[in-house]
Amino acid sequence: MDLHGKGVVVTGAGRGIGEALARAFHARGARVVLADLAGAGDVATTLVGAIGLDADVSTEEGNRLLVEQAIAALGQIDLFFANAGVGIGGDVLETPEDEWDLSFAVNVHAHRWAAKYLLPGWLDRGDGYFCSTASAAGLLVQIGSGPYTLTKRAAVAFAEYLAVTYGDAGVKVSCLCPQGVNTQMLHAGDDAESGGNVVKSAGEVLEPDDVAEAVCRTIDAETFFVLPHPEVAGYMQLKATDPDRWLGGMRKLQRTVLGR
Repeated sequence: MDLHGKGVVVTGAGRGIGEALARAFHARGARVVLADLAGAGDVATTLVGAIGLDADVSTEEGNRLLVEQAIAALGQIDLFFANAGVGIGGDVLETPEDEWDLSFAVNVHAHRWAAKYLLPGWLDRGDGYFCSTASAAGLLVQIGSGPYTLTKRAAVAFAEYLAVTYGDAGVKVSCLCPQGVNTQMLHAGDDAESGGNVVKSAGEVLEPDDVAEAVCRTIDAETFFVLPHPEVAGYMQLKATDPDRWLGGMRKLQRTVLGR
C-alpha cells in the first residue's frame, strides 16, 4: 500500500511504537488519527494535519466510538493499526484475574472489536488494511509472563484468521512481532529488572523508529509478518522442526535470566 493520502488510525499512539508509527506514516503523506488513553493529542500537535483522540480500546464501545470518530475525521479508514497493548502479569499461579482480563481486553479483544466495526465498510469497498502489534512472544513464548504469552499468541492467531478469511475480499493484514524495543513497557512491570533482562538477553533492543521503518517496508510490500529482529524467523523454524530442543533452550534461558 502506498500510504500517501491514505486515512490511517494508530492506537497506543501517545508514546513508544505507536508514536513512532504515527510519525512514520505522517512522513509518508498519510492522514493520521492518533488514539490513546493519554498523550495522543500532544503528539498530534507536532504533526501538521494530524488528529489526536482520547480512546479506551479495552472496551467494545471504546473501539466503536474510535472507528466512528476516525471515519468522521478522515472520510474513510484505509489502514487501522491496533498497536495499543499492556505487558502486565506474571506467573499463572500469581497473576490476579483482573490482570488477565485487562490483558485479553487490550491485547486481543480490542483487535476483534476494531475489526468488527471496520470490516463492513472494507468489504463493501473491497479494500482495507488491518495491522496489529503482537510480539515475538506471540510466536515463541515470554519467559515469566503467562498473560503476555497467551494474549500475544492470540493476537497473532487473530491476524492470521483475518488474512485467511477476508484476504480474497481485498482486506490486507500485517502483524508486527518484535523482540525487545526501547519503550516504557520494556522497563515497567512488577519485576522490571528480570523482565528487561529476559528481553535483552534474547537479542538487540531496537528503537521505536527502527521498528516503524520495518513496518513501513512491510506495508509497502503488503506482506504479513513484520519481524524487525530477523533472528525470530530462525527461532520459529527451530520451534517447528525440533520443538523439544527449542523448549530446552527456552528453559535454559529462563534459568539464566531468572535464576530458576
